[in-house]
Amino acid sequence: MNRAPPDRKAQAKRAALNALKRARRQADKTGIALSEWEGEFLGSVEDRLKTYGRAFGDPEKGGAGEALSVMQHVKLKEITLKAKGEKKGFKRKPFRKPAQED
Repeated sequence: MNRAPPDRKAQAKRAALNALKRARRQADKTGIALSEWEGEFLGSVEDRLKTYGRAFGDPEKGGAGEALSVMQHVKLKEITLKAKGEKKGFKRKPFRKPAQED
């Protein structure tokens, strides 16, 4: 049997919808209340994904086959961490160690 190659856009859409559902479900499970903005963000992104297949319109904000923009990925990850009850793990690290003076 010859199968057609998988549709990358459909895969990205399903993955993004599943990630949104997981974040909302995790917040309900742990009892952590999401802010009004976070709930609205999850709802509006979900609506745009279902309607258009992607949640952003400007092609410069994300990849051609992606369903979420780069910043939407970051915000979704932050909401997921908050829903799990973990602290934010996004700390900037220096590029190199500062030179020690003797």
